[in-house]
Amino acid sequence: MIWYRVRDLDAGRAFFQEKLGFEETHVDEEGGWAQLRHGDTLVELAKGEPEEGGVAVIEVEDIKAEAERLRADDVNVGTVLEIHGQVRLLDVYDPDGNRVQLTQDLV
Repeated sequence: MIWYRVRDLDAGRAFFQEKLGFEETHVDEEGGWAQLRHGDTLVELAKGEPEEGGVAVIEVEDIKAEAERLRADDVNVGTVLEIHGQVRLLDVYDPDGNRVQLTQDLV
């Protein structure tokens, strides 16, 4: 499980659900946190000042198509990197600068 701190919990929840396809599994409005899942990847968002930490990894089928889709939706994404014949990687950043990494297995 990866914890991300976000300045606006509602905006963070919306980003992870609408842009990255996470499903919300729990929300504690009073406590200021939410839990979301994407396949085997579990993240928790907590209201607060963002800080360096772990990176959630999401496997996708076509990373280049995901990069195009996210860029068209004004999401901050890096460059698709490829380890020849093994894997493709893409860094995606939420509105607070928290990094999520998309991967595509090429084997």
